[in-house]
Amino acid sequence: MSLRPVTQISKAQPTLEGAGVKLHRAFGFGDPALADPFLLFDDFRNDRPQDYVQGFPWHPHRGIETITYVLSGSVDHADSLGNAGSLGAGDIQWMTAGSGILHQEMPQGDVAGRMHGFQLWANLPSNLKMTDPRYQDVPSNEIPEIVEDDGTRVKVICGEFWGRKGPVDGIAANPRYLDIHVPAGVRKVLPVDTWAKTFAYVFEGSAMFADASAPFGVLLEKEVDGREVHFREPAGDRSLVLFGTGDEIVVQAGEAGVRFLLVSGAPIEEPVAWHGPIVMNTREELHQAFRELNQGTFIRKSA
Repeated sequence: MSLRPVTQISKAQPTLEGAGVKLHRAFGFGDPALADPFLLFDDFRNDRPQDYVQGFPWHPHRGIETITYVLSGSVDHADSLGNAGSLGAGDIQWMTAGSGILHQEMPQGDVAGRMHGFQLWANLPSNLKMTDPRYQDVPSNEIPEIVEDDGTRVKVICGEFWGRKGPVDGIAANPRYLDIHVPAGVRKVLPVDTWAKTFAYVFEGSAMFADASAPFGVLLEKEVDGREVHFREPAGDRSLVLFGTGDEIVVQAGEAGVRFLLVSGAPIEEPVAWHGPIVMNTREELHQAFRELNQGTFIRKSA
């Protein structure tokens, strides 16, 4: 077994998106190779309705998939194909925009006015950029949860983990999307696919992640399964942790425990031409998409 090195720990940054929604962005609109096949990750969390109620009005997508995971409150959505619905606490929507779709997402707070959710963008390879749009809406009660004797809990949204398979399937990057809670003081070894690009996003509590070497900033050393490993500085709320290659991650939960998303997928490694919500492979494809948007021919019909 080979331990993945931690290549970066950073904080999500405050950002305005949509019609003035205040959120925190962990990555996006930078180097598309950073987390390939993933392009953007937003944490929209607020207990002030005026900071999110204007939502994300009608906007286009082409060439990507958007993954929305709601923890509290709800998100009403509608699109140009006539689909409409609402995502509640614990629900997830995996939307494949493919050849193009116009949609809107309008968040609503819970009874206390709280709203919390995540949106992840995943790139599509060139041969699937113009596929037909589709949705996979998954209610919370269909997401399997693994509970370990030490209190560790893992919700398997997509991919396979510890013998359980998530309900989202047929995704190009063969991703794994996990919601993990590790109780206070517990240390866990988590298997990952060796070559999948992998990141963790901490959103409750704190934890230290083991490193494969002893870089600047290491706080302590501990033995894991008979091996001496080094742990990086604690990653707290709204921390993004990026990893190198390897087939396992070791996490040491802090005094208040930790809850984080662990997301991985196969890199696409193709050219990226990207502007706003449209992601293609070439500048000409990108220009064509915006011409079609202006001409009213953006939405394609199925063959």
